Amino acid sequence: MPDSDADQRLEELRAELDRIDFRFLDVLRERIELCVRIAEHKREHGVPMMQPHRIGVVQQRAAEYGREHGVDGDFLRNLYDLVIAETCRVEDLVIGNVTA
Repeated sequence: MPDSDADQRLEELRAELDRIDFRFLDVLRERIELCVRIAEHKREHGVPMMQPHRIGVVQQRAAEYGREHGVDGDFLRNLYDLVIAETCRVEDLVIGNVTA
């Protein structure tokens, strides 16, 4: 026999998770949009797309965040590897190094 209170609570928790996921996706979209603006600036001023030191700064900040908030460092490193790869791809498109 299902526990309707438990089922209801699970649905509430899942709805909360869905709201967090939408915020996460919105922030990720905002980050990519900002990277487009950065790429436009780089293109206008002849700045190379790849800035290895900047990637290190971002990864280091994520590692510190993980340590301070109990989030696995390998997970954050893998997550940022994906995010950085996508923003580099987008910047390449904007700067004109590759075709869509």
